[in-house]
Amino acid sequence: MTSQVIVHPDKATLAAAIAARLVTAITDAQAQHGEAHVVLTGGSMGNALIEALVDSPAAPAVSWELVHLWWGDERYVERESSDRNATQAREAGLGRMAALGLDPDLVHEMPAIDDPEGDDIGAAADRYAAELARVAGTSDRGGDGAPTFDVVMLGVGPDAHVASLFPGKDTLDVTDRTVVPESDSPKPPPARLSLTLPVLCSADEVWLLVAGGDKAQAVAAATGGADVHEAPAAGVTGRRRTLWLVDEAAAADLP
Repeated sequence: MTSQVIVHPDKATLAAAIAARLVTAITDAQAQHGEAHVVLTGGSMGNALIEALVDSPAAPAVSWELVHLWWGDERYVERESSDRNATQAREAGLGRMAALGLDPDLVHEMPAIDDPEGDDIGAAADRYAAELARVAGTSDRGGDGAPTFDVVMLGVGPDAHVASLFPGKDTLDVTDRTVVPESDSPKPPPARLSLTLPVLCSADEVWLLVAGGDKAQAVAAATGGADVHEAPAAGVTGRRRTLWLVDEAAAADLP
């Protein structure tokens, strides 16, 4: 499937545009299926999106009590650590979305190291996989071991990694699991959990959210046909649509 690249002038404009696009995608999904399943991303772009979404005048159009929020990856540290994507998202405004009707029980955070699994990161990965399977089994959007996500949003690193799937790692080739542990991430903290490529690619739509000139080479490589083992972002596509939503700085090396 061919990816579409949409360029916005700057990060703030990009975040606002993504928020508006997400409201539309969720309301469309709810009109068709009654509920929606969205995978959030962390990092500065993911947090900017949360801030824009909370402040969006269109946000009340969503039936937030029927939205499941998932994570594409997470740092395997203490639950309240500022390194965690979920912690940063709450601080960016996700916690305030309860006022819009968001059900905390439908915000599916990944396990933390101070949960019962402790240092057993493999068991933690299995627990999130079980949560995906449990919800899939009770949902009209049930898929193969995970719900059928309406939108998967992913940040892209300067090395073109997505979620916690890094260049050259064996986790890129895992096809028989929905969640994998990563104990030796090339960027700190080293311990992480991540959805696998097949699960990410099972989504109706995949949106890659990228801002900043330090990501320009990664965007050019991933959209230019690089091998997934060298640029993992090149291997993520949605079943219906794949969008690269970028600012001008991140698009600087595109043809």
